Amino acid sequence: MSTVSSSPVTPPPHSLASGISSLRSKWGWIVALGVIYLIAGVLAFGSVFFATVVSVLFVGAMMIVAGAAEIVNAFQFKSWGKFIFWLLLGVLYVIAGFFTFQNPLLAAVTLTLVIGVALVVSGIMRIFLAFSMSAAAPWGLVALSGAITLILGAMILARWPVSSLYVLGLFLSVDLICAGVSWISMGMALKRRT
Repeated sequence: MSTVSSSPVTPPPHSLASGISSLRSKWGWIVALGVIYLIAGVLAFGSVFFATVVSVLFVGAMMIVAGAAEIVNAFQFKSWGKFIFWLLLGVLYVIAGFFTFQNPLLAAVTLTLVIGVALVVSGIMRIFLAFSMSAAAPWGLVALSGAITLILGAMILARWPVSSLYVLGLFLSVDLICAGVSWISMGMALKRRT
């Protein structure tokens, strides 16, 4: 006759439960990270123009890094056609990144225009998608989401190029605040589970 052990069940070493249990002891650090994000978001919200410039400079830095990676990647190809294509693509990324650093306001104007057009197109596509969904699907929420996205894009484009002074900074501050709230919520939920 087998006996049932009363010892607690330990999760496998690489399971989700073991990952969550290892995070429980670090809930304070997770909350602290959320507070830092939240403070950064509020500060960015206080000066959206400065946050716009920071956003553009970050995009410029990422373009330079991506361009350098493309240039390095070009040397992996054996054929001249692919080598030239990837090399030119990398050089264009690097040049665009340096132009972004040279004139961040012009880059902000361009990025804001691209974001506004992308939001309008995305909103229209979501609305068309909603009306092609079946009645059992949540087509109303998809249509509402599309309408909000379309209106947001139209508002950005209606005030363009003036909107380029604050839109990117506003998006950055909202993103930082949402990320901060998420990290704080996750840390507090982990604390309650300890």
